[in-house]
Amino acid sequence: MTFSFEIEKEISNGLARVGTIKTAHGEIKTPAFVAVGTKATVKGLTPDQIKETGVQTIICNTYHLYLDPGAEQIKKLGGLHKMMNWSGPLMTDSGGFQVFSLGAAYGKGLSKILKKSDELLLSEQSDEEDKPRIAKIDPNGVMFRAHDDGSAHYFTPEKSINIQHNLGADIIFAFDECTSPHESLHYQKEALDRTHRWAKQSLGYHKLKNTGQALFGIVQGGRNEELRKESATFIGNLDFEGFGIGGSFEKEDMTNAVEWVNSILPKEKPRHLLGIGEPIDLFGAVEKGCDLFDCVNPTRIGRNGMVYTKNGRINLMNKEFRDDSTPLDDCKCYACKNFSRAYIAHLMHAKEILGATLISIHNIYFITHMVMQMRETLLSGDFLSYKKDFLKQYYH
Repeated sequence: MTFSFEIEKEISNGLARVGTIKTAHGEIKTPAFVAVGTKATVKGLTPDQIKETGVQTIICNTYHLYLDPGAEQIKKLGGLHKMMNWSGPLMTDSGGFQVFSLGAAYGKGLSKILKKSDELLLSEQSDEEDKPRIAKIDPNGVMFRAHDDGSAHYFTPEKSINIQHNLGADIIFAFDECTSPHESLHYQKEALDRTHRWAKQSLGYHKLKNTGQALFGIVQGGRNEELRKESATFIGNLDFEGFGIGGSFEKEDMTNAVEWVNSILPKEKPRHLLGIGEPIDLFGAVEKGCDLFDCVNPTRIGRNGMVYTKNGRINLMNKEFRDDSTPLDDCKCYACKNFSRAYIAHLMHAKEILGATLISIHNIYFITHMVMQMRETLLSGDFLSYKKDFLKQYYH
């Protein structure tokens, strides 16, 4: 297997570290932000544009690619790398997040990150407003109703791994159940037992095939400290090449949950925090020992005119930016070097695709280079000062 992880430096009084992941398609200098390419594309960007942002690796979605164009079709086309024309490292998730998004969260607009507004949202929803779940779980797997045509599909751990083998990413994930943060403790325990059983099945099937891909196990356990630690112990004792930290968190306690887990997981293997991307959360995750993170936010909010800047987010759809001749931010991305806020605001108001592309380029560059600077300051010993100064200016 062409996969390894080397820790270059650890901070003396905490869990943060700097490292390098080596794969068959190149290295990932960690900590690193991973761009989300759900359907084998980072929305609106070419591979060359993605590389220019500094992104080292992309994560694609197993469930969506299974539905269209199909894992067998992607394999015939030479795998994800060739089909996407992406020469760097690639990751694929397991489909476990869709257990949540098409199940407990379906039709409710809920995130796996619990906010107080979510509690209010749930309390205001009547039974009549609930949409039927299109993912149903049993002890052996999950039945999905496709979100587009309603066709039925059954995922088991073995099927998830087989799909990911056909997709051909460098790093793949064990099948798991991502639970809603609103589920009871009793249900969280049941789900954790399933996730642990499915982890062993995923690993067993993966080792039979000898594809050369690295398989990461996923730690779950919801918002409960005891369950999180139990999961970190169980998954950490299995022969995975690395680990994902998934599932639901309470926003205010996310860094605590990450610390519970990373204090137990073997430190010599990389850790990926799944689906987290806000600046304050990334600083906390790095400080508590995470190496990789992915999030759709940079492109998702970009398509709606929201822009990351050193002074916090701005909404380019606001009238004040129609006459603003300055760049989106003081940075060296393609958008900032070549265009004004006024021009990109015009594109957004005119519903021109280029507007969303330019903001997405900037947003990905912003987050990617923020994490790169975390790496540099961990190496130099200035991380805590960088964190304090960045967050003070961003959340002023």
